[in-house]
Amino acid sequence: MARRLEPLTLANLGELPLPCRDCAFWELDPVAVRQAVRNGDTGLEKEAWLSQLLLDWGPAGFVLSVDDDPAGFVIYAPAKYLPRIHAFPTAPVSPDAVVLATGRIQPRYLGLGLGKILVQAVAKDVLKRGFRALEAFGDSRWDGPGCVWPTEFLRAVGFGVVREHPRNPRLRLDLRSAITWRSEMEAAVERLMGAIRPEKSPHAPVTVRDALRSGPE
Repeated sequence: MARRLEPLTLANLGELPLPCRDCAFWELDPVAVRQAVRNGDTGLEKEAWLSQLLLDWGPAGFVLSVDDDPAGFVIYAPAKYLPRIHAFPTAPVSPDAVVLATGRIQPRYLGLGLGKILVQAVAKDVLKRGFRALEAFGDSRWDGPGCVWPTEFLRAVGFGVVREHPRNPRLRLDLRSAITWRSEMEAAVERLMGAIRPEKSPHAPVTVRDALRSGPE
């Protein structure tokens, strides 16, 4: 099975699963979200948010495909671009961190370690941009797909709690620690990919293997 990571852009926003492609949970404050839902404008608000973020900061998400089938995604950004943060009781986020906002793996691809691959790709990109950490808000009562990461998942991929809360703790991943994943992740990707992929053109999308092998600049 061939796996490919592509930056999230307006061109592939439609590859996000429903309802994620039209969800503005993180992109608007709670009052604005309710208004957008009433007006049926959440999809347009998400497109406007992503367009502005791409202009201001650059790509802030990945879409992960398996054999050209969208298998999962992740979205991350500096705190100032995520108004929802202010509604969490464990806010604010540390100034040296980027927020791992949300993401999802399609049910048919669960159990393959793809969530960890997405977090690793984000960690490497954020480290290149000069940030020291990723932070995220967990859901300790998670009972199904939603807009907030399960606390257990965040712990499993290396995050540690920096501010406790019974429902929404804030967790942090030091990016220097994330570098130590590389050998483990490369081995896992080799097992998943199986056969050696054909050589790509200079403009081909980045494969998962390439993303993990390229060290921080």
